[in-house]
Amino acid sequence: MKGQWIGKYSGSIDGNIMVNIDEEENHIETVAYINPTDRNLPNSVAIGAIKNIKEKTFNVDVFPVDPKTWLICEWDDIKHLYPADFKHSKKAEVSLITKDGKLLLNANTDIGAQLVSTLQKRGEDDGSKILGKKMSWNNFKSNISENSKSKNLFRGQKKPWRLRTSFHRRGRYRINEFTNKDVKQLHQRLSAITSHYFDLSNPDQNGAFFNLIQHHGYPTPLLDWTYSPYVAAFFAFRDWPIGYSGEENCRIYKFNFDAWKRIYPQNKLLDPPFPHLSVIEFIAINNPRLVPQQSVTTITNIDDIETYVLEREMGSDIKFLEAIDIPAKERDTAMRDLRFMGISAGSMFPSIDGVCEELRECNFES
Repeated sequence: MKGQWIGKYSGSIDGNIMVNIDEEENHIETVAYINPTDRNLPNSVAIGAIKNIKEKTFNVDVFPVDPKTWLICEWDDIKHLYPADFKHSKKAEVSLITKDGKLLLNANTDIGAQLVSTLQKRGEDDGSKILGKKMSWNNFKSNISENSKSKNLFRGQKKPWRLRTSFHRRGRYRINEFTNKDVKQLHQRLSAITSHYFDLSNPDQNGAFFNLIQHHGYPTPLLDWTYSPYVAAFFAFRDWPIGYSGEENCRIYKFNFDAWKRIYPQNKLLDPPFPHLSVIEFIAINNPRLVPQQSVTTITNIDDIETYVLEREMGSDIKFLEAIDIPAKERDTAMRDLRFMGISAGSMFPSIDGVCEELRECNFES
């Protein structure tokens, strides 16, 4: 049952729904984002827990969403924005059953509204759905040179893994738990170390704090990108061993972020009550890596980013997401070329660790 389940619902009202489920030690926590097809009706968030894992029926609290802030609120605060005869539920009894790889959801609310849905999620395999273009290292450099004026972001990965944030790869789905618990713990501990005190009530500083912990290895719902295809290549080749001679490929993703931002509203909220993928440039507070890495970040509450983007390509003449696969055995040649371009561990990670990694690359064979 654990995971992110997305689909459509029917019943008293039709719409789209996303359900995030985390399995704790002896119970299950759920949060559902309910988005009516009729834009004249409010979005809702349902939050609840299954205290006994053997039980399949449980109660949830249902909250309306303020259409101006995208935050949950009280119905009395926003009901003047909607038809006078519309009522919003406060509670619901929910049944969840998994069958044949699907989640069957049935809910009945305190005002008699009903919601029925059959939801799906991506399998546990980590492979990408995107067929990468095979290129040699030299062909990649030529291709990039010919398309130097394109407005794309790039992301380098050791292998053709599907696009997922480190938060979702670690098997967590409720971002509200991350912001309410993890971030507060980290802020409390790191405030004794960082030279700058991050004011998390300030959106810019809040984002900068998320980016800081991301760049220091803490799993977040952020995904790192770069304006530079060569920086992306560095990260794609970096973790392959010196002298590798096998047949595997590393991957570089290319994301048409300029078109994406024009078509889809961008949201600075980490977890608005609907699926989203937003491109954000954070300010570099206490984070010297951002500038040399030419870093840009996408924030998302979606586990299966690829499917979300590819579904939006359907019926469109815009290709948002592409991939290039380069033989990993070209690693040594590529890293030498990148070093001559000034792209190395020492420049990407301006610290003692980065310098040591760069010189280890130069002075040792493996």
